[in-house]
Amino acid sequence: MSRENPHQHSCTHQVHDTRTELSRRGLLRSAGGLTAALVVGASAAALTAPSAEAAPAAFTHPGMLHAYGELNRAKVRVAAGNDPWLAGWHRLTANSHSASTWTPRPQATIIRGGTGENYGILYNDIHAAYQNALRWKVAGTTANGDTAVAILNAWSSTLTSVTGNADRFLAAGIYGYQFANAAELMRGYSGFDLDRFRTMMLDVFYPLNNQFLTGHNDACITNYWANWDLCNMNSILAIGILCDDAAKYDQAVGYFRSGAGNGSITHAVPYLHTDSAGYALGQWQESGRDQGHTMMGMGQMGAFCEMAWSQGDDLYGYDSNRFMKAAQYVAKYNLGNDVPFSTYTWGTGQSCSRQSHTVISSASRGQVRPVWDLLYHHYAKRRGLSVPYIQAMAESVRPEGGGGDYGTTSGGFDQLGFGTLMYAK
Repeated sequence: MSRENPHQHSCTHQVHDTRTELSRRGLLRSAGGLTAALVVGASAAALTAPSAEAAPAAFTHPGMLHAYGELNRAKVRVAAGNDPWLAGWHRLTANSHSASTWTPRPQATIIRGGTGENYGILYNDIHAAYQNALRWKVAGTTANGDTAVAILNAWSSTLTSVTGNADRFLAAGIYGYQFANAAELMRGYSGFDLDRFRTMMLDVFYPLNNQFLTGHNDACITNYWANWDLCNMNSILAIGILCDDAAKYDQAVGYFRSGAGNGSITHAVPYLHTDSAGYALGQWQESGRDQGHTMMGMGQMGAFCEMAWSQGDDLYGYDSNRFMKAAQYVAKYNLGNDVPFSTYTWGTGQSCSRQSHTVISSASRGQVRPVWDLLYHHYAKRRGLSVPYIQAMAESVRPEGGGGDYGTTSGGFDQLGFGTLMYAK
């Protein structure tokens, strides 16, 4: 089901909530303080998981990677000196991007791919805005809040285009959803020009996101890997939430469920297996490519599912927990274990010339990325499911850091991170 939104470009559309079932949104609104934080971390027996429907009739704010319950729990647990939250907090405060002395370097044009690349300036500033926003939300330090807003305002008053070769679509997707998440944390903060920021997201990022998902750069629909779709889906979903735009939210969720490209759930997880221990495993679309991009996919789809969950929609559990099975598969292999692999064949270029992967790739096997605590705490803690491979991966990388903790190149900034601080239950 889709919903028309006559004000989709105004960022002001709101309609009344007509849902009557007990949803995660309702649980959060009916609880307060630490009680709300504990409700979010309740066992599966205490939660009725929301269903994946169309956009919420009224959007929840903050409601992307971090809703009220997650933010309040981190605040309470850090103040009490409890681990693992405190260890995650120390990881955040040790990161130079989280310093309130950070000075933004806004650019009118960002280039990723080709001559004149400068996109590193953007992703460093985005992660600084996000990390300062987290410090303000968790510790209430005004200096960090002021810095986050200064970064967001500087870019919204300056940036007019994202360009480059095909990689411009990666930039629009990855940095679009990350930027929107930083802004969502700062909405309502004194001095933050939210309207101007939303206009930037609509005018600079969304057109590229939409162009990619609808045209795939004029290539064969399967030419681009799952992460290309997923980052653009994330950006559209995040823009929809930031702007209270039901049509964009529906566009992103609809693509997750039935899109023609590799970011939709059945294309991203094309084959299902069962291992000798009886655990269901889902082969990830990029598994034959390399493990770095495969684990990036865990972070991208995890972010998508978490943002939808914050709005009351359970995509984590969609199609009988298909994404969980993929995360189990990826975790098991990257822990050093064997997994089954079915030959994966796809079309490339504009002619859809066929290529195949016949074996799983060991390239970048075991790479550390801060994507696992989010998945572990959802499936094991919120839902009470047995996910031993995801659990082992989460334990191996905890406490998770963020941008700046995993190298200086773009791969270290593909995830916002800090899952231990924000999702431990």
